[in-house]
Amino acid sequence: MTGMPHTDRTPSRPLAGTVVLDLTTALSGPYATLLLGGLGATVVKIENPATGGDSARYNSPYWGADGLNAARTGDTDMSVSMMGRGRNKKSITLNLKDPRGRETFLRLARNADVVVENYAAGTADRLGIGYDDVRAVNPSVIYTSISGFGAGGGPAKAMDAIVQALSGVMYTAGEPGTDPVRFGLPVGDLLAPLYAVIGTLAAKVQRDHDGVGQRVDVSMLGALTSLLSTEPFDALEQVGMPLRTGNAVPRLAPFGIFPAEDGLIALCGPTDTFARGVFRAMGRPELIDDERFATRDQRVRHAGELHAMVAAWSRGRPRAEAVAALGAQGVPAAEVLQPTDALRNPDVLRREEVVELGHPQHGSTGLMGPGVPIRFSHADVGLDRPAPHLGEHTAELLAAIGGLSQQEIAELRQAGVV
Repeated sequence: MTGMPHTDRTPSRPLAGTVVLDLTTALSGPYATLLLGGLGATVVKIENPATGGDSARYNSPYWGADGLNAARTGDTDMSVSMMGRGRNKKSITLNLKDPRGRETFLRLARNADVVVENYAAGTADRLGIGYDDVRAVNPSVIYTSISGFGAGGGPAKAMDAIVQALSGVMYTAGEPGTDPVRFGLPVGDLLAPLYAVIGTLAAKVQRDHDGVGQRVDVSMLGALTSLLSTEPFDALEQVGMPLRTGNAVPRLAPFGIFPAEDGLIALCGPTDTFARGVFRAMGRPELIDDERFATRDQRVRHAGELHAMVAAWSRGRPRAEAVAALGAQGVPAAEVLQPTDALRNPDVLRREEVVELGHPQHGSTGLMGPGVPIRFSHADVGLDRPAPHLGEHTAELLAAIGGLSQQEIAELRQAGVV
């Protein structure tokens, strides 16, 4: 391939041929392995037959032969959560609390490139499947751990709401003087896996150079608090600027959420150029030379008056009309969409950043789930294989990756290990 022009490359998935053993459950780990699967890795989802597998398999609602239901109605029903998070993965069942299950896992690990787990800190080590155990049979393995507080553990159970509370983000949203606000999205559960994937891929690049594996350790709390620190909240507090400002930002004007006839619009016009565009869109070009609004600092000083004018203008027209008028003047503005509408935005559908979920037996559902929000010029990515049923690929993968014979697999199945 050396010297071959990029245009001659055949598109393929960047992680094709990479084997990932997925020990994760719920959301933070499964989202990381979902992305790895979308990038082309062979993701082997290892689930406990004694507990019924990943807890996400029991998140209502479910999709089955009769469509969407709040409770299970048939053997092929699958939770919508699993239909989203389980795509591009293969499922095997393995009881890791049984010594034979541990031994079988380590046989799989000998031929794996990556292991991802999101147990509570210390659990994998107690099961005998921690980093040191896997490294002993596969020194080049990349072993990625996602936990609430990092490998050393922390003060509480690592639920998303607990991580949000400890990170400080609850005090960045909402109106001044009101109670802290839990983000509607489980941002702790969703941010940590992004860092985990970044760390895993960085470790893989390093291993491709020196052949040495390593552990990648990501803390949900650390990831979220690190993101919080990108805004200077401590500096703002020291100079007396409010930390919670609702839909406005005191140092920006015009800026915020404004009413329209049929909903709300978002507007961001703090620069001189954008502000002048707002005035022209409103049919008020004389405000460009008004001393109250002529400079950025003056607009901030008179933000209350300015925002009242914008609201009076936007309130009298449909969202689409207001946004079009602002856009014609080069002003960043958009309709504030409900989630169901946002998931069907033609722009994100065209780029397959959001895709329709499918059921392994019952086909298309009309329900939307995450795609791989990364586009490559010379690679193919996508979440195009439906989620597996519990243990669907056990025999296939124990043989192909673990090297177990059919007799060994049958004995494990008879003993309830798989």
